[in-house]
Amino acid sequence: MHTIIAGNVTLDIICSPVDDVPRHESIGCKQAAVGPGGCASNTAVVLASLGVPVGIAACIGNDDAARFARRTWQTYGVDDRFVAVVSSATAVSVGLVDSERQPRFIHTSGANAALTPDRLQPQAYAAAGARWLHLGGYFVLPGLLTPALAEVFRAARRLGLRTSLDVVTSPAMSHPEPLWPVLPQVDVFFCNLHEGRRLTGENTPATIAAALRARGAATVIVKLGSEGCYLADEHGARRLAAPAVSEVVDTTGAGDAFAAGYIAAALQGASPPEAAAYANRIGAQAVTALGAVAAFPPPSKA
Repeated sequence: MHTIIAGNVTLDIICSPVDDVPRHESIGCKQAAVGPGGCASNTAVVLASLGVPVGIAACIGNDDAARFARRTWQTYGVDDRFVAVVSSATAVSVGLVDSERQPRFIHTSGANAALTPDRLQPQAYAAAGARWLHLGGYFVLPGLLTPALAEVFRAARRLGLRTSLDVVTSPAMSHPEPLWPVLPQVDVFFCNLHEGRRLTGENTPATIAAALRARGAATVIVKLGSEGCYLADEHGARRLAAPAVSEVVDTTGAGDAFAAGYIAAALQGASPPEAAAYANRIGAQAVTALGAVAAFPPPSKA
């Protein structure tokens, strides 16, 4: 494998459109999709679709949702040797996509809560050939909300792996203190504009990126949806535009696809601006279908 993706795995149930949920009434929707989700699984599946040899490190239960995820990973060629089966049920996430194509999620931590720093194995990933360690879904992984995670990233870098971390909106963002010791060990930090504002108290992409770089992240990318992204690193800062999309169906998983695109390009030697531009294109592809990875077919077996 060239990269290992650690983080959350869920069974996703996506319903669209759902604009309101009355307390005592049933509601209908025009479309629904069921599939494996979670930031780590989404990122790994998209990387595999892009032809990058990839593994996943996560916790799942011993249930139908877990078997569904494993079948998907097998179809795409995602290496699941570092996935642990625990006593808790695999997490479930219900996504309610509104008429503006924006999802809101109802989710359980489930087995994801069992992912702790001691379950992450940088030396084993390096031995398997990994050159990049990415963590997705940071704030919905309660077992990783600890300064001890910094040592995992530090160990990975000592072994020659590049590192990245992507957050996700969660009430835990109100207390970001566990993240600060980790940031100096992160080569690339991803967040969207809303997440960046919550983490830093700053308002603009430029001030958000500056605040996170001051905390130690080497490269900060603020994802801006249809407006592309803002990239800041030691060489300066710039905004990169996203390609136009003829029809936006669902933005679920677009940020995970963006991270996958960036990693895929960077592994091929792309500069940070080149990798971010490619990530914009992959993120744009994600929004053209209902579900986090529905826009990405399995890689060709030829």
